[in-house]
Amino acid sequence: MKTSNLLLALTIGLFFSTAYAAETLYEKGEATKNEIKRDASKAVNRVEEATCTGTDVECAKKKVDNRVEEGKDLIKDKSSEVKNKID
Repeated sequence: MKTSNLLLALTIGLFFSTAYAAETLYEKGEATKNEIKRDASKAVNRVEEATCTGTDVECAKKKVDNRVEEGKDLIKDKSSEVKNKID
């Protein structure tokens, strides 16, 4: 009788346990690749901004455009990472 109760308790526990989805190796690789790509893009943008030879307004516009693009890339990458963690 005790064995059947233990088996029943384990079955119920497994049934109600939360599912934990871990990132696969491929998804972790994608996240790392995206981070390296963002860092490289950021470095290139900073060099372009530092060597800007246009007017102050043109340089400021380029700087804002770079920040917006970096933000979009970050949001896109992080949303796919969150999706992969949930899947």
